[in-house]
Amino acid sequence: MVSVEVATGEHVDRVTDLWVDLARDQRAYGSHLYARANRVPVRERIARHVVNDTLLVARDSDAVGSSDDSAVGSCDGSDVVGFVTFDVETGPYAQDVTRGLVRNVFVAEGHRDEGVGSALLAAAEVELADRGADVVQLEVLADNEAAKRFYRRAGYEPRRIQMEKSVESDNHSKE
Repeated sequence: MVSVEVATGEHVDRVTDLWVDLARDQRAYGSHLYARANRVPVRERIARHVVNDTLLVARDSDAVGSSDDSAVGSCDGSDVVGFVTFDVETGPYAQDVTRGLVRNVFVAEGHRDEGVGSALLAAAEVELADRGADVVQLEVLADNEAAKRFYRRAGYEPRRIQMEKSVESDNHSKE
Protein backbone atom coordinates (compact mmCIF):
# COMPACT_ATOMS: atom_id res chain seq x y z
CA MET A 1 0.00 0.00 0.00
CA VAL A 2 1.30 3.47 -0.93
CA SER A 3 0.64 6.64 1.04
CA VAL A 4 1.55 10.22 0.19
CA GLU A 5 2.86 12.44 2.96
CA VAL A 6 4.97 15.49 3.66
CA ALA A 7 8.65 14.56 3.61
CA THR A 8 10.88 14.74 6.66
CA GLY A 9 14.64 14.84 7.09
CA GLU A 10 14.75 11.03 7.04
CA HIS A 11 13.70 11.13 3.38
CA VAL A 12 16.38 13.50 2.06
CA ASP A 13 18.96 10.90 1.00
CA ARG A 14 16.41 8.56 -0.59
CA VAL A 15 14.73 11.40 -2.53
CA THR A 16 18.16 12.60 -3.65
CA ASP A 17 18.88 9.10 -4.97
CA LEU A 18 15.54 9.12 -6.78
CA TRP A 19 16.28 12.57 -8.25
CA VAL A 20 19.57 11.18 -9.63
CA ASP A 21 17.54 8.37 -11.24
CA LEU A 22 15.13 10.96 -12.66
CA ALA A 23 17.95 13.06 -14.11
CA ARG A 24 19.60 9.98 -15.61
CA ASP A 25 16.28 8.91 -17.20
CA GLN A 26 15.63 12.41 -18.58
CA ARG A 27 18.94 12.44 -20.48
CA ALA A 28 17.25 10.10 -22.99
CA TYR A 29 14.76 12.90 -23.73
CA GLY A 30 17.33 15.65 -24.21
CA SER A 31 17.85 16.97 -20.67
CA HIS A 32 21.14 18.79 -20.22
CA LEU A 33 21.36 18.02 -16.50
CA TYR A 34 23.98 15.57 -15.33
CA ALA A 35 22.71 13.05 -12.82
CA ARG A 36 25.41 12.08 -10.31
CA ALA A 37 27.44 15.27 -10.84
CA ASN A 38 24.51 17.24 -9.39
CA ARG A 39 23.95 15.04 -6.34
CA VAL A 40 25.37 17.51 -3.77
CA PRO A 41 23.44 20.61 -4.91
CA VAL A 42 20.30 18.54 -5.38
CA ARG A 43 20.59 17.13 -1.86
CA GLU A 44 20.78 20.70 -0.55
CA ARG A 45 17.74 21.70 -2.60
CA ILE A 46 15.80 18.63 -1.41
CA ALA A 47 16.64 19.57 2.20
CA ARG A 48 15.28 23.09 1.56
CA HIS A 49 12.08 21.56 0.18
CA VAL A 50 11.76 19.56 3.41
CA VAL A 51 12.17 22.71 5.51
CA ASN A 52 9.58 24.54 3.37
CA ASP A 53 7.12 21.61 3.32
CA THR A 54 7.24 21.59 -0.49
CA LEU A 55 8.25 17.96 -0.90
CA LEU A 56 5.81 15.08 -0.77
CA VAL A 57 6.85 11.45 -0.82
CA ALA A 58 5.03 8.28 -1.73
CA ARG A 59 5.84 5.54 0.77
CA ASP A 60 5.26 1.85 0.20
CA SER A 61 4.42 0.39 3.59
CA ASP A 62 4.75 -3.11 2.12
CA ALA A 63 8.40 -2.44 1.23
CA VAL A 64 9.68 -2.69 4.80
CA GLY A 65 6.64 -3.53 6.85
CA SER A 66 3.90 -1.45 8.34
CA SER A 67 4.75 2.26 8.42
CA ASP A 68 2.48 2.57 11.48
CA ASP A 69 4.75 0.29 13.49
CA SER A 70 7.97 2.19 14.23
CA ALA A 71 9.74 -1.01 15.22
CA VAL A 72 9.20 -2.41 11.74
CA GLY A 73 8.72 0.72 9.61
CA SER A 74 11.45 2.56 7.74
CA CYS A 75 13.61 5.04 9.63
CA ASP A 76 15.89 5.69 6.67
CA GLY A 77 13.36 6.54 3.96
CA SER A 78 14.05 3.33 2.04
CA ASP A 79 10.30 2.80 1.63
CA VAL A 80 10.00 5.97 -0.48
CA VAL A 81 9.03 5.01 -4.03
CA GLY A 82 8.29 8.44 -5.47
CA PHE A 83 8.29 12.16 -4.82
CA VAL A 84 7.01 15.51 -6.03
CA THR A 85 8.53 18.94 -5.40
CA PHE A 86 6.52 22.12 -5.82
CA ASP A 87 6.29 25.75 -4.79
CA VAL A 88 4.35 28.92 -5.40
CA GLU A 89 5.96 31.20 -7.96
CA THR A 90 7.37 34.43 -6.62
CA GLY A 91 9.03 37.21 -8.52
CA PRO A 92 9.15 40.91 -9.23
CA TYR A 93 6.28 41.04 -11.73
CA ALA A 94 2.62 41.60 -10.85
CA GLN A 95 0.41 38.92 -12.42
CA ASP A 96 -3.30 38.26 -12.63
CA VAL A 97 -2.89 34.72 -11.21
CA THR A 98 -0.90 33.07 -8.48
CA ARG A 99 0.96 30.25 -10.17
CA GLY A 100 1.83 27.01 -8.44
CA LEU A 101 4.83 25.22 -9.92
CA VAL A 102 5.31 21.47 -9.92
CA ARG A 103 9.06 21.04 -10.27
CA ASN A 104 9.59 17.28 -10.28
CA VAL A 105 7.39 14.20 -10.22
CA PHE A 106 9.15 10.85 -10.15
CA VAL A 107 8.13 7.28 -9.41
CA ALA A 108 10.71 4.52 -9.06
CA GLU A 109 10.81 1.75 -11.60
CA GLY A 110 8.67 -1.12 -10.39
CA HIS A 111 6.03 1.21 -8.93
CA ARG A 112 4.94 2.89 -12.15
CA ASP A 113 1.45 2.40 -13.58
CA GLU A 114 0.10 1.86 -10.05
CA GLY A 115 -1.35 5.35 -9.56
CA VAL A 116 1.60 6.61 -7.51
CA GLY A 117 2.41 9.49 -9.85
CA SER A 118 -1.25 10.50 -10.02
CA ALA A 119 -1.51 10.48 -6.24
CA LEU A 120 1.64 12.60 -5.89
CA LEU A 121 0.49 15.11 -8.51
CA ALA A 122 -2.99 15.39 -7.00
CA ALA A 123 -1.55 15.91 -3.51
CA ALA A 124 0.80 18.64 -4.79
CA GLU A 125 -2.14 20.36 -6.52
CA VAL A 126 -4.09 20.37 -3.24
CA GLU A 127 -1.10 21.78 -1.36
CA LEU A 128 -0.63 24.50 -3.97
CA ALA A 129 -4.32 25.43 -3.90
CA ASP A 130 -4.14 25.63 -0.10
CA ARG A 131 -1.19 28.03 -0.49
CA GLY A 132 -3.18 30.32 -2.79
CA ALA A 133 -2.32 29.06 -6.27
CA ASP A 134 -4.93 29.76 -8.94
CA VAL A 135 -3.21 27.65 -11.62
CA VAL A 136 -0.57 24.93 -11.61
CA GLN A 137 2.21 24.84 -14.18
CA LEU A 138 4.85 22.23 -14.91
CA GLU A 139 7.42 21.43 -17.56
CA VAL A 140 7.93 18.28 -19.55
CA LEU A 141 10.65 17.51 -22.06
CA ALA A 142 9.30 17.66 -25.62
CA ASP A 143 10.37 14.11 -26.52
CA ASN A 144 8.96 12.48 -23.36
CA GLU A 145 5.68 11.20 -24.81
CA ALA A 146 4.81 9.08 -21.76
CA ALA A 147 5.08 12.10 -19.45
CA LYS A 148 3.04 14.26 -21.82
CA ARG A 149 0.29 11.60 -21.89
CA PHE A 150 0.36 11.39 -18.08
CA TYR A 151 -0.04 15.14 -17.66
CA ARG A 152 -2.73 15.38 -20.35
CA ARG A 153 -4.74 12.72 -18.51
CA ALA A 154 -4.40 14.87 -15.39
CA GLY A 155 -5.88 17.85 -17.26
CA TYR A 156 -2.75 19.77 -18.23
CA GLU A 157 -2.54 21.50 -21.60
CA PRO A 158 0.41 23.09 -23.39
CA ARG A 159 0.69 26.79 -22.65
CA ARG A 160 4.19 27.84 -23.66
CA ILE A 161 6.71 26.25 -25.99
CA GLN A 162 10.40 26.53 -25.21
CA MET A 163 12.74 26.33 -28.18
CA GLU A 164 16.46 25.56 -28.29
CA LYS A 165 19.27 25.68 -30.82
CA SER A 166 22.91 24.71 -30.61
CA VAL A 167 25.34 27.53 -31.30
CA GLU A 168 27.75 25.15 -33.00
CA SER A 169 27.76 25.34 -36.79
CA ASP A 170 30.11 25.01 -39.73
CA ASN A 171 31.38 28.52 -39.04
CA HIS A 172 32.26 28.25 -35.38
CA SER A 173 32.47 25.65 -32.68
CA LYS A 174 32.94 25.38 -28.96
CA GLU A 175 36.41 24.69 -27.72
